[in-house]
Amino acid sequence: MELMAIDSHTHINHGHPEDASAEQTPVYSAKVDWLYRVNDGAGIGKMLCSTFASVRTTEYIVPENEYLFDLTAREDRLYQWVVMDPRIPETFAQAERMLPGGKCVGIKLHPLYHKYDLPRYADKLFSFAAARRAVVLIHPEQQPDYIVPIADRYPDVTFIVAHLGDEHYVDAVANARHGNVWTDTSGIASSKNALLEYAVGRIGSQRILFGTDTYAAGFQRGRVEYALIEEVDKRNILRDNALRLFGDKLR
Repeated sequence: MELMAIDSHTHINHGHPEDASAEQTPVYSAKVDWLYRVNDGAGIGKMLCSTFASVRTTEYIVPENEYLFDLTAREDRLYQWVVMDPRIPETFAQAERMLPGGKCVGIKLHPLYHKYDLPRYADKLFSFAAARRAVVLIHPEQQPDYIVPIADRYPDVTFIVAHLGDEHYVDAVANARHGNVWTDTSGIASSKNALLEYAVGRIGSQRILFGTDTYAAGFQRGRVEYALIEEVDKRNILRDNALRLFGDKLR
């Protein structure tokens, strides 16, 4: 396992009351020290993350962004997705300040948990992102095809529709007019036994990122390592695409 993978989509817990509920059980942990240990075993180096508390509720987005901004400055392996909510002006100010920093890789949107309709706020969010040529990671609240018309209006924004799950994700990547829609393997849906192969067969491997979403790192890496795809495709997904997309921020 010579290639050190880059986890482009994960989360951390740190004892906040809004940490993922499973944090209270003995069968789950997303504490940083635990993630480092399991990632070491799975050959995963850098972790691009947001805190669970920032995506589970709107109440704590602003302080959680500040917490992670400070933490990533101290932790070599951690990088930040700054979480935004279109109804919270402070998150725009935070993104304005944090995005130019060396360890903030882009904007994270979670309209499902934050309970807003993304198309309604699309121009507000993506005009901001376009002005900064930002990468935006989105947990879609419906089948991700709905991102395509938005992406077509904003060619200077790279859209990542998280959690590759079925043909609709592949369609979204394939149908974006400017080639600016990507996806990632985070979560468990990509374990469907022909999905990754189907995706690479249709859209290639250049716009698929590796992610864990804190599901077992060895399982997630194994899904790519043992996929029926070429070695160059595995390398693209596990590492090279992230280096190409995020550039000097990860070097």
